[in-house]
Amino acid sequence: MRDNLFNHQTDIADFRFDKEVVEVFDDMVRRSVPGYDSMIQMIGLIARIYGQDNSNYYDLGSSTGAISLSIALNNKSTNNQFFAIDNSEEMIRQCKKNLRNKVDNLQAICEDINQIKIQNASIVVLNLTLQFIDVSLRSGLIKKIYDGLNPGGILIISEKIHFEDQMTQNQITKLHMDFKKENGYSELEIANKRQAIENVLITETKETHLKRLHDCGFNETSCFFQCLNFVSFLSVK
Repeated sequence: MRDNLFNHQTDIADFRFDKEVVEVFDDMVRRSVPGYDSMIQMIGLIARIYGQDNSNYYDLGSSTGAISLSIALNNKSTNNQFFAIDNSEEMIRQCKKNLRNKVDNLQAICEDINQIKIQNASIVVLNLTLQFIDVSLRSGLIKKIYDGLNPGGILIISEKIHFEDQMTQNQITKLHMDFKKENGYSELEIANKRQAIENVLITETKETHLKRLHDCGFNETSCFFQCLNFVSFLSVK
């Protein structure tokens, strides 16, 4: 379904992953996040390399299940359990619908990812998820993931970032707005969406992400994808 949630002038409430958003989410994210499909494809290809037999795969903040599906389609390992976790009941309902008969050994669970236990994991993905977590809780979540990963296991994080240099930030912001306009969003829709999400999605710099990953135990991290202000990091335990 096409996203037209913000195409009228009204009082804008904080963004929530409710039924209305879930219905248009796949269209929304593809028209809003430059390189989104390539990001999903690359995560699947990386999982093909790092997946381990007899281990768990976690898709944290799974939304409608695109990451879980990409990993499953590329999985070369055996005896794996997939966990798709999201705190939106509507998202989990849609995830189960999307992945039915497509992903074996899947548990799609409505839960706060800060409360779940990570164990025997070879793959953990936070795809456009950490940015919605309270900043004060981010290090604790990353450390929990690190502790639950098997040696050689990986954490993949994809995030919207910002830049310390204001000129660069302004240039990238303009390009991102132009990208959304090219995908059919009006200036009103862009402004309304920005107002709805500004108190919900808190970005950080690339350097902040890299430092946190190192501080939580990851000595090997690379940025394997970037398109405008969206990046993906690969950290290996």
